[in-house]
Amino acid sequence: MKLKFEYGHGMVEAELPDSADVFIPGETVPDPVCIPEDKLIEETRKAVQNPIGMAPLSVLAKKGAKVTIIFPDRVKGGEQPTSHRKLAIPVVLEELYQVGVQKEDILLICSNGLHRKNTKQEILGILGEKIFNQFWYTKQIINHDSEDYDNLIDLGKTSSGDPVIMNKYVYDSDVAILIGHTQGNPYGGYSGGYKHSATGITHWRSIASHHVPEVMHRKDFVPVSGKSEMRRKFDDISMHMEEKMGKKFFCVDAVLDTKSRQIAIYAGYAKEMQPISWAEADKRTYVHWADKKYDVMIFGMPQFFHYGDGMGTNPIMMMQALSAQVIRHKRVMSDRCVIICPSICNGFFHDELFTGYREVFDMFQKDYMNTLPDMDRYGELFATNGEYIRNYRYGNGFHPFHAFSMISCGHIAEENTAAIYITGAEKTGLARSMGLKTRTTIEEALADAKKKYVGESPNILALPLAFKTTAVHLCMKNDSKEYGVDYCCHGK
Repeated sequence: MKLKFEYGHGMVEAELPDSADVFIPGETVPDPVCIPEDKLIEETRKAVQNPIGMAPLSVLAKKGAKVTIIFPDRVKGGEQPTSHRKLAIPVVLEELYQVGVQKEDILLICSNGLHRKNTKQEILGILGEKIFNQFWYTKQIINHDSEDYDNLIDLGKTSSGDPVIMNKYVYDSDVAILIGHTQGNPYGGYSGGYKHSATGITHWRSIASHHVPEVMHRKDFVPVSGKSEMRRKFDDISMHMEEKMGKKFFCVDAVLDTKSRQIAIYAGYAKEMQPISWAEADKRTYVHWADKKYDVMIFGMPQFFHYGDGMGTNPIMMMQALSAQVIRHKRVMSDRCVIICPSICNGFFHDELFTGYREVFDMFQKDYMNTLPDMDRYGELFATNGEYIRNYRYGNGFHPFHAFSMISCGHIAEENTAAIYITGAEKTGLARSMGLKTRTTIEEALADAKKKYVGESPNILALPLAFKTTAVHLCMKNDSKEYGVDYCCHGK
């Protein structure tokens, strides 16, 4: 059979055996039915007015109250006219205005965490013209700044010793509202809920307590589930924030489908809301489909996807993207599984965006660096680099510690595969310097893998739209366990 895979800014075709299985999220196994567009505002309002585990905004807010509305950056959630952010924020504002909250007392915060600050045009795309025009020109929309110490507050440490440094605007507000998405994520199972607050409005030292090898290389991290140490830390950090603030986050989360449409909408106290939203999201995210383990997994890598242009060509980010597929699909991979991934791999680091990544890559090539975790000891050196911090604060670049959070993930692909082939690389040395094999075509890589690793009749899984669609976590057909909800909030 002929299939096309993502490659650079286009696609590349390959001839695969007819026995290969193909999986496309939302098509091979249909998503649960999403909420009809004409019902979305009604369902959002119903969720906001009937929150789980806490009082509604009509009770929490009043005239004179300071309110922060925290929304995710452009990496997640869709930007269509009916996206969750574009519909939920007006509904929330409607509730606030009805109880006398003044517009000038509302601040909208993009929870970019260590991601790059979103530009004016990107904020417009996220929020839509109406909300943008109401709040942007009065300077009531800001990006979170992990290095703005005038507007951060140190809340000490969790019971596990993790530092909690958070956005002071949120801390000082009377009502803190999180607009999030319950969407499958290789980091801790799901976005939204307490993951949103733990990663989106904190300091790099807080994030360095969980996006590090000692957490991400534990046996509970792969395959993805809600039972990992990382997930526990998300919950603990966010609940520590709530304890010190003296208030709960008011969450408004949507369970999303492959096209970022709302399947269900929930609001309320994250500790009680997460298990309910996860149970609904599990139906779409953990897909019990495979009836055999796969020896070869094939997917393509575009140059531009969710972290930005250059994600699929920057060698560190390439490793993270490879690992993300392993984390999601480990349940259906055999112990000898080989990855074949076409990537243009042209040396485009996009230095303006991916702050410090080129220097991290160069350092990995020397000084006894053999595996990516060997680089971990340099995390603080890069995270405190003044020029890199300036690029994060004022140049729309990622925070310099971001590279190290990606390094921790990037090693997982090496740990869990027999070999990884990059095909069609323009600069093959970049791929080989990361421990990857190179071949010209997918067919050549498959032939080599048959000789060396998987034999002449491997089970092949093709994922032709791995990064152009919202991913799922593939599971074995006869494994009925629910992975998202069985450890949510750890019984606290």
